[in-house]
Amino acid sequence: MERKQMAFFTRPIELGTLFDDLADRGRGTGVHVSRPLDIAPHLGADLDLPDLAELVREAAGWLAAAGARRGDRVAVVKRNHWDYVLLSCAAARIGAVPATLSADLPPDVLEILLKRLEPALLVTDSALAARPGVAVQAPRTLVLDGTAKGLLSLDDVRGWAVPPVHRPALDDPLAVMHTSGTTGVPKLVVHSTRTLLRRLAGFEAHRWPVLGSRPDDVVASAISFAHGRALAWTASVLWLGPAKVLAVSAPGWEEAGPFLARHRPTTLEALPATYVRWQRRALGEAGPFARVRLYISTFDAVHPPTVRAFLNATRRRRPVWMQGWGQSETGPLTFRLLTRRSMADDDGRHPTTRDLGRPVPTRTRLRVVDRETLRPLPRGASGLVVCRTKALCLGYVGEQERWQGKRLGGWWHTGDVGTLSRTGRVRFVDRETDTIPGASCVELEDVIDDRLPEVLECVILGVPGRPSLPVVVTEDGGLDRDAWRRAVADLPELADPVVITWDQVPRTGTGKVRRTALRELLGETPDTYGTGRWT
Repeated sequence: MERKQMAFFTRPIELGTLFDDLADRGRGTGVHVSRPLDIAPHLGADLDLPDLAELVREAAGWLAAAGARRGDRVAVVKRNHWDYVLLSCAAARIGAVPATLSADLPPDVLEILLKRLEPALLVTDSALAARPGVAVQAPRTLVLDGTAKGLLSLDDVRGWAVPPVHRPALDDPLAVMHTSGTTGVPKLVVHSTRTLLRRLAGFEAHRWPVLGSRPDDVVASAISFAHGRALAWTASVLWLGPAKVLAVSAPGWEEAGPFLARHRPTTLEALPATYVRWQRRALGEAGPFARVRLYISTFDAVHPPTVRAFLNATRRRRPVWMQGWGQSETGPLTFRLLTRRSMADDDGRHPTTRDLGRPVPTRTRLRVVDRETLRPLPRGASGLVVCRTKALCLGYVGEQERWQGKRLGGWWHTGDVGTLSRTGRVRFVDRETDTIPGASCVELEDVIDDRLPEVLECVILGVPGRPSLPVVVTEDGGLDRDAWRRAVADLPELADPVVITWDQVPRTGTGKVRRTALRELLGETPDTYGTGRWT
């Protein structure tokens, strides 16, 4: 058998036929969802690969019947569920380019992104279709869960013949996803088969020690399935054939808790914000987390108390927390394995998650450059972190000049400030736009989270000309002010804290704090110490 043919059977390389290929391999992996799929509730919550392959073929027929054609962009925006992945596969199968958008985007931001996309077809649910200005952004709109005047429903497109498969060239646009948008309107990132499947999913689809899924694993994910990570995760995990794959569609414990308790995962990937919401569930009895051997966290910073709580929640002797750092544009750039020992707070030593580990071997190169001159800096000096990776996206929809402006020769500006040690370890300081003089917002947040257990989250906002403003998130919006003063006594000067509840914090679809929106909510100036040039 030729090398190219062999690669087909050992790595996931086609999005449109992914589930056909998985079903043909005969692995018995069961897929379980925390609630029935929005696009096929009749299938229930326990699924198998042949049924999923058939569903993708049917959905490809729906999209073709709704008018989607090869090369068209198909925008998908609905409440969070793993069926974002199935709809993406269906669009790719007919040669269209799926563009997945989170339903949690603010209405004005969603409208901007849809205008940039200019989709030939919008696939949505009745709740989103009812929003003013959403359905008019596409010539045709398909509503998945009901009917709406002037719009297509699933009943209008069922029964269409399964279209022939179109396999795009390796470097053609394959899928579009958006960045988090913590500082404004998200970018629309374009990936290809080569960057998303060959480079990212293909790399993960190895049975790496500790990190790779095993045949007896129960692999769970609780992320935003509108994010590009959902495609790479699905392809790589299912390709390795674990016993079960679990998709948690909502972070609320009323849905997630019984589901996790029933299936008892051995590996768990979740948004940092979801880990924080579940943190108190991890204290005391291990419960749903008793069998977890590997936790995975990407998307955003996660603080030591959260890592410690979950590592202590499992009955495994040597559980591991894999902290990844990367971007939608690049995929993972570095990773670090955290253990109970590395997270122990003893002898006054403050453990940190700002040590992001080393670059992914053979995949990534990193450099730190001066923020003004962009010239390389020596090891240990703080500056902008730039990277080289063959998984870099193709560009930004509607903002290609912005994408070009973030490149320096073959290097990509991450927009993060950090240092590189002599051994190549990355230490994160802050996003460039969030920097403050003489300190690190993330480090201050780490310390405050560690010292005040009642704090769910702390966000430090730099305010030029005044002490930085701490925004403290607690369960009930209250805070012991005496405990606060003791906790920050040895820290750089901070303003009096603003205390709010979790639901008051403006967040992205991946749970990150929208800092610009938070400033507006608090009536603060939009000015920061950073330039925002690299966002």
